Amino acid sequence: MTDLAVEKGKMYGRYSLEPREVPRVETEHRRIVTAQPAPDAVPILERLLAVEPPTMACLPPVLWDRAEGYQIEDPFGNRWIDWSSCVLVANAGHAPEPVVERVRAMIDRPLLSTFAFPHEARAELCERLVARSPEGLEKVFLFSTGSEAIECMIKMMRTWGRRTKPSKKIIVSFSGGFHGRTLGAQYAGGIPPLKEWIGVDDQSFLQVQFPDGYLLEDTSFSVFEKTIEAAGVDPSDVAGVMSESFLGVGPDFFPKEYAQALRRWCDEHGALLAFDEVQAGYGRSGRFFAFEHYDIAPDLFACGKGMSSSLPLSGLIGRADVLSTYPPGTMTSTHAGAPLSVAAGLGCLDAMESDDLVAKAAALEGDLLGACETFEKEFPEHVGAVRARGLVGGIRLVRPGTLEADADLAYAVTEHAYHRGLLMLAPVGLGGGCLKIAPPLVTPREALFESFEVLTESMRIALA
Repeated sequence: MTDLAVEKGKMYGRYSLEPREVPRVETEHRRIVTAQPAPDAVPILERLLAVEPPTMACLPPVLWDRAEGYQIEDPFGNRWIDWSSCVLVANAGHAPEPVVERVRAMIDRPLLSTFAFPHEARAELCERLVARSPEGLEKVFLFSTGSEAIECMIKMMRTWGRRTKPSKKIIVSFSGGFHGRTLGAQYAGGIPPLKEWIGVDDQSFLQVQFPDGYLLEDTSFSVFEKTIEAAGVDPSDVAGVMSESFLGVGPDFFPKEYAQALRRWCDEHGALLAFDEVQAGYGRSGRFFAFEHYDIAPDLFACGKGMSSSLPLSGLIGRADVLSTYPPGTMTSTHAGAPLSVAAGLGCLDAMESDDLVAKAAALEGDLLGACETFEKEFPEHVGAVRARGLVGGIRLVRPGTLEADADLAYAVTEHAYHRGLLMLAPVGLGGGCLKIAPPLVTPREALFESFEVLTESMRIALA
């Protein structure tokens, strides 16, 4: 091991920076050949700690050097199976060839930035997204980040609503939902600790408990209607109802009957129905868009993350009458439809289609759910619930005898897992104790099963 002076007890977030000897691993999918964290990575991690805010030190201290397919490599000979997909970005895998080819061609042209000036690739991407969307959703507004698309979605719902009726400004969303880090996105979000910094309640945002069948056992639509009534809200004043297509922390899906009742309620009261597909979209759930599981169409939906499997790209897709509310120049975004991001978005669609990745995700659903349930059976006192659909899953770790999330155990599991060649997430502040499973859709079935072997071993060690 490299001779390295590391201050004893120094941490990278909740992960130790003291290199620790770990079992060596050599399989087709994983390789661990150094102590963890890798000793030569520690000086760089310390440099980051010195110049970045501590909130960035939230993931296992693996120094990424190369990412391809479903695997991550550092500069020191170690390789991990990736269960993060960069938080559901790399759906088509890391650096899929169609993305690399499209981006390289744009760089070689060269065309790197255009502001709102048109370029042909932007037209192609918008056309392909409209073709993928439900009938009647004919406009696409491109952005850089998911939060930007969500802010625009909120703005469009309220603008459209208030032009219909000045008091029609209420936005209804769901507890447990996460829509981003910006002000409007966090008002609409359903995780109270994330709103503490705001300091001012906005009565135009109303939360309804999500029908997850776990924290809320009653999954009937009457809960939604009773919450609206109890809040003293006139349904005609609701501009829109928005939700993640599945709650990312679960993943928790709406009961199909509930979602269809919600569509009818919005139609009855003249409210827009909007889905946040930023985490859910592009095949992750075994459907191209996760709302397709409900056999309904929204009026608006936001995409991001997996739109490019790489570069910053997001978009709001919806009805022409809603997205045409603002005239030319009154809503623009500096990097909306930026050439490199658009090229990556086109390459991602190419990869999704040529490799039939939606079908691959659907085919692995049974394996993923079965593995989660086997894990639950081994650790019944510590698992509150397991969820899986397509190639996204979650294991809620709880303190025995309660529904209280066990964030400490979740972090311990992720630390032992990265020591053994598996990179995964336990998002702090977003439910805490949820072990998130979101590998790239190109992950082989054998690698998925091997990952669960690592996860199970890591859980045993954490409990011991």
